[in-house]
Amino acid sequence: MKHRSGFWAVAFAFLIVMAFATLPSPLYGLYRVRDGLSAFTITIVYAIWAAGTIAALIAVPFIAGRIGRRGVMLAAVATMMVAAGELAAWKALPGLLLGRLLTGVSVGMAAGTAITYLIELRLRADPTASPVLARTIGTSINVGALGIGPLVAGFLAQWAGRPLVLSYLVWIALGVVALVGLAAAPETGAPTAARAPFSVRLPAPAGAATLAAFAANGLFAGLSGLILAATFHHASHALAGATLFIVFTAGVLSQLVTARLPASSVFALGTISMLVGLVLLVTAVRLSTPSLALFLVSGGLIGAGAGAVFKGTTGLVLDGTAPENRVAMTAELLIALFVGLSVPVIGAGVALDPGCKRAEHRARLRDSRRSRCRRRRLGTARPPAEKLAASRMTRTILDTKEVLL
Repeated sequence: MKHRSGFWAVAFAFLIVMAFATLPSPLYGLYRVRDGLSAFTITIVYAIWAAGTIAALIAVPFIAGRIGRRGVMLAAVATMMVAAGELAAWKALPGLLLGRLLTGVSVGMAAGTAITYLIELRLRADPTASPVLARTIGTSINVGALGIGPLVAGFLAQWAGRPLVLSYLVWIALGVVALVGLAAAPETGAPTAARAPFSVRLPAPAGAATLAAFAANGLFAGLSGLILAATFHHASHALAGATLFIVFTAGVLSQLVTARLPASSVFALGTISMLVGLVLLVTAVRLSTPSLALFLVSGGLIGAGAGAVFKGTTGLVLDGTAPENRVAMTAELLIALFVGLSVPVIGAGVALDPGCKRAEHRARLRDSRRSRCRRRRLGTARPPAEKLAASRMTRTILDTKEVLL
């Protein structure tokens, strides 16, 4: 009974940490206004998060060997809560950078441990059970939770007060609940002496497939803000969050629908879905009248494909991995996932930065000319508030960097 309740406590803790990874996505426009951030600076913020995540994934097999699975999950939730408190309290760019670094560390620790921990808890509760259900729940949370954070933060930013504080306070409260549940969860991987966790190697095809699948996912997420604002003329925080929710929820649904299929078939179906989604994405924005509905469908298919590919590769890899090497193998697989997810976003940020700066400069010149014309017509001095007014075009273009960062 203790292992069953522990299973769901670990699943909940994993869910909130992974959701926290993308929680600030719809808030970057607000950070940009508050701290005067450029598109390139926001890209640096994202790169710091990705570096923290990958560094933690590299270290997590060693850490788990010393403090156990439960110890790593407790540390991940505690680090997430520290990051949330720091982001809510420190209202400056250094605080944002440090908060996202700590977020990456917490995500890497949880992602590298939770799936293996869930499988082990399931088998301890019922030694005759198949690990497939536990693995599916773990991979579904890994993908689906990434859409929950932006959805909640986007709606709070759109309709609640203090959006740069409230979302983090909510997650601190959730973290307290997760710590209470984890404290009662049993340990499955007892601390051991130092070993060589990375003596096992991820098969190259599995790593390449995971990287490619989440590169497509990252490409959609990185460009969706630009497409929503520039093509469909929607820059809503709620819509940006809902779009990511659709993408990552589709990844969960594809894993659940294919639960009874062999891993190789899931992998093939995921690849097909992802390719069809990319074709529909191009079609949606190049129609004479761009279709928002088709755009969202394409995002769902890309997300579904990435989720299925991840489930398929996880099954193929972990089924042939000894229990003592599962954490190391999961960590290597997730490094490929996060590299694939990060590279398109960082690349888009670097590529868009010169255009954002030129657009901002042109918008300022245009606003200045309009202001001089109004003053000449009205014969009044320039109001102080006008000096602080941001151009609508500038906001639209720079909002493209809000998504997934």
